[in-house]
Amino acid sequence: MNITVLGTGAWGTALGMHFALHQHQVNMWTHNAEHAQTMQATRQNERYLAGFQLPDNLTVHSDLGAALQGSELILIVTPVVGLRDSVNLIKEHGAGHLPILTACKGFELDSGLLTFEVVQQVLPENNKIGVLSGPSFAQELAKQLPCAVCLASNNTAWIDELTQQLNTSVMRLYANHDMIGVAVGGAVKNVMAIATGLSDGLGYGLNARAALVTRGLAEITRLAVAMGAQPKTMMGLAGMGDLILTCTGALSRNRKVGLGLAEGKTLHQVLREIGHVAEGVPTIEEVHNAAAKHQIDMPITDMLYQLVRNELAASDVMERLMQREPKSE
Repeated sequence: MNITVLGTGAWGTALGMHFALHQHQVNMWTHNAEHAQTMQATRQNERYLAGFQLPDNLTVHSDLGAALQGSELILIVTPVVGLRDSVNLIKEHGAGHLPILTACKGFELDSGLLTFEVVQQVLPENNKIGVLSGPSFAQELAKQLPCAVCLASNNTAWIDELTQQLNTSVMRLYANHDMIGVAVGGAVKNVMAIATGLSDGLGYGLNARAALVTRGLAEITRLAVAMGAQPKTMMGLAGMGDLILTCTGALSRNRKVGLGLAEGKTLHQVLREIGHVAEGVPTIEEVHNAAAKHQIDMPITDMLYQLVRNELAASDVMERLMQREPKSE
């Protein structure tokens, strides 16, 4: 299959490499011409995923028209903030009819739309829109270590067929027909990872981490169901699986945000040191707004919302959570 990957960050590069290594022809695109030229010349992505050789059947472009030539599937792996612009560019290049998977996680700022909803809004006639999500770190996929993720779409026939076409011995794919659940799970787990990183950084121990992960899953489930998802989705790869990985894995950027905040660093300083996009940070406000809209209780999210707005000190977050009124689980 000819696959076009929009976005040359760590995850986009890892996905492009993976599919190229498994006999697909891959064209990658970035708006940064210098970055595209450097990747194409050096056959590496030293900026975002250093140490890995790009396969011969992977080509990097800064010309989107060239990247879309002969494409049969588009993967959008830009930060969520660049998603709408990317879809508009696809439309402008006459490729809005092609199947599209979003592999970025979060809510669009201000609109509060999930990633697939942004694509549907820009391309209402396209009936092959889906989401790729699940527990997966870019570095491990680039090393071709095994993982399992979901491909989700309301177009069940298409997503079932695509799952068969893209499944490999390294990345096991599971078809899922609950796009809302898969997208919400992928977005909100990043918020919970910041909370667990904060807890770990403050030395609250493994008991506290387990409590945060468990209660975090309860918050994610409440929001997802309120938005129309199936509860069982939250017990699968895109819910519990992604949450566990992001909250406990040393490679998690969002967990690193929490660890940095626990050291007393400013959010700006933490993000500058990480050097990559940590989607959980902008997602906090959007999840807070969604919880208010659907009138559901999300105390962990609420405390983080106060923290990033400088209304609450990092050292007070866990104390506030522990002092909440006792209630039934």
